[in-house]
Amino acid sequence: MVVLAASICTKGGKAVISRQFRDVTRTRIDALLASFPKLIPTNTQHTSVETAEVRYVYQLLEDLYIVLITNKASNILQDIETLHLFARVVSDMCRSADQREIAKNSFELLGAFDEIVSLGYREQVNLMQVRSILEMESHEEKIQEIIARNKEAEAKEELKRRAKQLEMQRREQQRRAASGGSGPGGSSYLGGGISGYSPVPQRFDAPSSPARIASPAPSSLRTPAFKGSGMKLGSKKTKQAELLDALGGSALLSEDMSVPNTPAASTPEPTVTKDVRSSLPTVIPESVHIVTKENITLSLSREGGLESLELKGDMNLHVSDPSLSRIKVSLLPAPSAFGPELQFKQHPNVGKFASNKERIIALKDPSRGFPVNQSLAVLKWRYTGKDESYVPLSINCWPTPSNDGSCDVNIEYELENENVSLYDLVISIPLPTSSYPTVASHSGEWQLNASSHCLDWSVPLVNAEDRSGSLEFSIRGDDVNAFFPVQVSFAGLGNTVGMRVATVSRVDNGENVVFSEDASFVTDNYIVV
Repeated sequence: MVVLAASICTKGGKAVISRQFRDVTRTRIDALLASFPKLIPTNTQHTSVETAEVRYVYQLLEDLYIVLITNKASNILQDIETLHLFARVVSDMCRSADQREIAKNSFELLGAFDEIVSLGYREQVNLMQVRSILEMESHEEKIQEIIARNKEAEAKEELKRRAKQLEMQRREQQRRAASGGSGPGGSSYLGGGISGYSPVPQRFDAPSSPARIASPAPSSLRTPAFKGSGMKLGSKKTKQAELLDALGGSALLSEDMSVPNTPAASTPEPTVTKDVRSSLPTVIPESVHIVTKENITLSLSREGGLESLELKGDMNLHVSDPSLSRIKVSLLPAPSAFGPELQFKQHPNVGKFASNKERIIALKDPSRGFPVNQSLAVLKWRYTGKDESYVPLSINCWPTPSNDGSCDVNIEYELENENVSLYDLVISIPLPTSSYPTVASHSGEWQLNASSHCLDWSVPLVNAEDRSGSLEFSIRGDDVNAFFPVQVSFAGLGNTVGMRVATVSRVDNGENVVFSEDASFVTDNYIVV
């Protein structure tokens, strides 16, 4: 494929703009374009016409033609695809396809043409990539602009603080002079004469030890809260989040960044430790307390099906009453027959556990008891495979590109295991660079994550009563791969393999014992690729 020139011309063959990609003179291009309208056959739907030397591939744009002039050996299918990309670029950059609008945006159009074809050969780019190249946005430049604005605002605030401090000194001197506090001649101990005027310093040197003055507003003399770290934009968002949020938003800087707030006393924020349990209900432990924990690592395919799955779980027994140390734990029946891929490993002092038979956990020696006031891992299990029956939550993400360079994205979830409840579900969908979504409908809540440029969709609780939800949004960008991988996180109540306690009883007389159970599972890595 060799493209000699890309042109936009009138129906009479007069060039509006033209870009030559090979060594062709302007006179030659003008002659080719002038003869082009005469070669167009009537009553036909063909979009190409040939002469003895070149081929014209063309498309009608209202009252104009967009024409690719190629050699006859060029691949016609590739030429038509390239022509469509040229037409989309013109429609994207110009509000209307008339001569005035084309001439107005000629510089940008020619630059876009150069990004599509180089030296006569098609570059592997799409409309979004061409648009991104032409914007030539620099994240580093934006950050430097924000920092410069912050420094300027900080200097203005320092000037205001100094001016206010000097004004307070002047008023204090006048007050003392009026009350007769000054010595002969009327000069106060601060100097400056009876007027109490103190000259404004021309340098911002660190002030010396402050004079003992009863100030009506002592808070104005303290160090600004933002000193050493730039202006503080509110108390809920960190400065890093503000900078990152400004990089992709429609407005680079808001008025709050150019007009600083009144400095306030900085109070150290308490360190918040992330709770692994999330919003799971709290369990009050009894004398016999059983804790089961499970970690899940899962990879789902965007086309459907399971790529990989790994489960790791353990059961811990804690006995606080010495009289209840000789007990056995009976588990509920398995929800399904497990295959050999689900492997169990018990404590050396615990009898062999058979998952598909008698589901009892007890010591090998009935005369011995479990340790008291000590958590003992009595059973562990692990599964690695592709059995979809272990998947607690299915995710379906379906991006659909549109003809206008945007994409409609539908994503939904559904609880597959009705024996578990999921708390604090968060589904993070990556977004194309410098693009922001327009959400049409959603369940739960959603927000933009500025640090990762993702749409975080959160649902507080998913259970058998409310097992599914959906989110629909549109966004600029037609690359479906930009929306993957989808990250999923949650904390679950129960476990995926059905390791739940039915009863706890004494070994000697079979009497049931009151017990408490805390069964939960969390995600280590839950993605859709």
